[in-house]
Order: sequence, then structure tokens, then C-alpha cells
Amino acid sequence: MALFLFLILVAIILGLIGVAVNGLFYLLIIGAVVLVAAVVLFGMRWSRRSYRHHVVR
Repeated sequence: MALFLFLILVAIILGLIGVAVNGLFYLLIIGAVVLVAAVVLFGMRWSRRSYRHHVVR
């Protein structure tokens, strides 16, 4: 969970710098890519956890 939050924070910071500074639009794109990677990573971890908790009768 800490890695997910760190990646979200990095994506926000890169996005803000990319928007604020003229000529650094590529940082906004990198921030968007990091955000998508963080969401995918979180989704993969969440789906693996749900499969482990099956009740066996």
C-alpha cells in the first residue's frame, strides 16, 4: 500500500510540474503513465488477495 501511495504522490507532483513549467509537458505525460502503472499494480495486488480467501468446506 505504501508503494501505491508513493507512486500516486510522484504522479501528482510530476503532473503539477509538467503543467506549471513551460516546456516540461513531457513530465505531465510521465506522471500520467506512473498513475496508470500505480492503478494497475494496485489492481493486480487486490485481485490476488481476493483469490486467497476462499472458504474450504
